[in-house]
Amino acid sequence: MKMSRRKLRETIFLLLFRTEFHSRDELWDQVDMYFEEQPDMDENDQTYIRGKLTAIVNNLDEYDAKIREICDGWRLTRLGKTELAIIRLAVYEILMDDDIPTGVAINEAVELAKIYCSEEAPRFVNGVLAKLA
Repeated sequence: MKMSRRKLRETIFLLLFRTEFHSRDELWDQVDMYFEEQPDMDENDQTYIRGKLTAIVNNLDEYDAKIREICDGWRLTRLGKTELAIIRLAVYEILMDDDIPTGVAINEAVELAKIYCSEEAPRFVNGVLAKLA
């Protein structure tokens, strides 16, 4: 069954979150296991998710440098792992994904923060991404 854009983004975020706990090689094993657990997932959705995740992970240092620039005075280790994964995804979407308008990327990041983070996180995520935009 075809996933909505929001569900695709959420899946990419959940897999991206795993980068904090696994080496890059292990990450792809994690992705494979995730897909095995989703037997009804559309093959095109898997390709889309894997493509976006690859694009983000392969350029993580660049995106982290941009986040450090925006969060002047903050070390990335000070950010919550969940917030960091959400911000990394949004930074990729804002800088590299021409199919996603900046406002949509920010709004979707805030929505993910509302679901997966603390009460203060949506405002923080919005503020960081607004500086980038």
